[in-house]
Amino acid sequence: MAISIPAKTTTKSLSIVQPKAVPRGTPEFEAKRAALLQRFAEKIPLEYHLPQDLIANTPTDVSGIPATCGILTPEEVEITESYDAVGLAEAIAARKYTAVAVATAFSKRAIISHQLTCCLTQWFMDDALERAKQLDEYLAKNGKTVGPLHGVPVSIKDHMPMAGTFSSLGCFSSIVKDETDSHMLAILRDMGAVFYCKTNQPQTLMHLESDSLWGRVLNPFNIHISAGGSTGGEAALIAMKGSVLGVGTDIGGSIRAPAAFCGIYGFKPTSPLLPMKGFLATPSAAELNIVCSTGPMCRSLRDMDLFMNGVIAAKPYLKDPRVAPFPWTGLKTPINKRLKIGIINNDGFIVPQPPVKRAISWARELLSDAKHADLIEIKEFKPFGAADAWDKARRMYWPDGGQGSKGAILATGEPVHPLSDWIWKDEEPNGMQTAQDVNLARRERDDFRCAFAESWNEQDVDVVLGPAFVGPASAHETAFYWTYTSLYNLVDYPGVVMPTPIKAKAKEEYDPDYVPLSDACKHVKQLWEGSNFEGAPVELQLVARKFHDNELFGALTVLKDILGLQ
Repeated sequence: MAISIPAKTTTKSLSIVQPKAVPRGTPEFEAKRAALLQRFAEKIPLEYHLPQDLIANTPTDVSGIPATCGILTPEEVEITESYDAVGLAEAIAARKYTAVAVATAFSKRAIISHQLTCCLTQWFMDDALERAKQLDEYLAKNGKTVGPLHGVPVSIKDHMPMAGTFSSLGCFSSIVKDETDSHMLAILRDMGAVFYCKTNQPQTLMHLESDSLWGRVLNPFNIHISAGGSTGGEAALIAMKGSVLGVGTDIGGSIRAPAAFCGIYGFKPTSPLLPMKGFLATPSAAELNIVCSTGPMCRSLRDMDLFMNGVIAAKPYLKDPRVAPFPWTGLKTPINKRLKIGIINNDGFIVPQPPVKRAISWARELLSDAKHADLIEIKEFKPFGAADAWDKARRMYWPDGGQGSKGAILATGEPVHPLSDWIWKDEEPNGMQTAQDVNLARRERDDFRCAFAESWNEQDVDVVLGPAFVGPASAHETAFYWTYTSLYNLVDYPGVVMPTPIKAKAKEEYDPDYVPLSDACKHVKQLWEGSNFEGAPVELQLVARKFHDNELFGALTVLKDILGLQ
C-alpha cells in the first residue's frame, strides 16, 4: 500500500510506501492533513519521483534503491555512499567536491529515501543550495572553511526549531513556524552545517515507533518492521544514506533504539553535556524526574567524536547554565589499565530474541580471544533492578496521566495512535499527580540510582556491553518494551549503540531450554514468533557510568579493531 500526496506543480502525486497505514481521524482533520502533505509534495520536482510501479511493488529491502533508481548521477552516488561526516568534510575542504554538489546529492537522496520509508516531514533543497553556495564562496575567497562541518549536510529531527521552518511534537495542533534556531542548531550552523530536511518522529515523541500525521517510518532493510523512535526518521534516512549526520533526542531510547533498528551509530550522552535550549515548545512533564539527552546519529565512531568536539568547543554552558562545562577528549581518551567489560546476556527481566543472543555470543567470542588478554578482561554482568526500573520509568514519564498529550492530539480530530495510547494507559487512570507524588518519585529514583551504582561497583566493571533492544527491531505497533535503553535514562548513564555483522534470519527459533523470566519476556517471544524480521540489522550497546562519557569513548577505541567498528 502507498499513500499518494497530490501535487499542484507536477503532473502526478508523490507516492509514499506505506504497507501499514496510520489511523485516520475525523474528516476535518484528514482535510487538514491532506493539505499539509500537498504543500510538501509541491516542493518535489517531477524528475525526483520514483516510478509508480516501483512504489506499488516495493521489495522488502529498499536500502539499495536510491543508488540504482537512476535519479542520482554516478558522482552523487559516490558522494552519498563513500564518506562518513569526517571524510565528507575533508573532501569539501580539499575542494574535491563543492558544497553545492554535496547539498544537491544529499537533498536528492533524501527525497528518494522519503518515498520509500516516509522518513521526512520537511524538505528544503533550495535553502540548502543557497547556504552551500555561500560556503563555497567563502572557501574560495578566504582559503579556509568556516568550521569543522563546512558544507556537511545535517538532518534534523522535526521537533527541533530551525529558523524558517516548522517544528512539532508529533501532532497537528503542535505545529509552529520557527523564526530562530534552537541553541544546538545555531552551533551546528556556525560549524558550517547545511540543513536540508527535517525528519519524522512519533505522535507524542514518547514511543519507539515513528508514526505521525506525516505517516509511518519504515525500516529500510525490512519495510514490515519499525525504524524505531522517537528519532526514527533520522535513523531510516541515515541508513538509506540520505544523510551522513543527524541529531536525535533520547529520554527512553530514542536515539539508541532507532539507530540499532537501522544499523547505524548513535550516542546518548550523560544528560547535561549538550544543549537542548529551545528544543521543545512546551516543557516535558517527564523531565521532572527523567531528563532527556541529545546526541548524534551517524556512520562512524569518529563522526560521533567530531560532533561532540564541535558542540562542546562552542561552550554551550555560557548560554545555558543547565549544560555542564565538560572537557571532551573522546576517542583520544587514554585507557591506562586493563579494561573490565561486563557482558549482559539478559537483564533478568526479558531474554533477548535469538539474533540479539547471537550478537552477544559473537562479541563475547572476539573479546575473549587470548591475544586480547592484556587489554581487556571479560566478566558477567547483571543489571540491577531492570524490571523495577521499567515500572518506575513508565510511571515517571506520565506524571499528568498523559492528559496533556492526549488533549493536544484530540483537539484537532487527530486519532490517537495505538502506541500513543499504550504508553500512558497504566498512568491514565491515576490522572494528574500531586507535587508531593512527584517529589516522592524523585526520592525513589535517587534511591534506585544509588543502589544501581553500588551494584555496578560490586560487579567491578568499567563498561558494560549488551543488547540495545529486546530484538533486532519490532514489528509495526509492537514496540512495547524498552527495558534495555530506558534503564540508562533512569540512572542517566551514557550509551553508544554500534553495528555488528549479525542480521536476523528467517524462521530463527528460541533455544529449546528457554524459560521466560516474566510475562513481558513471554510476550516478547510471542512477538518474535508472530513476525518476520529477516534482514534486520542487530546492534549492541556499550554503557559507562554517569559522566564517564570520555571513558566510554576511550573504551570504544580499545574495541574498535577487535569488533571491526568504523
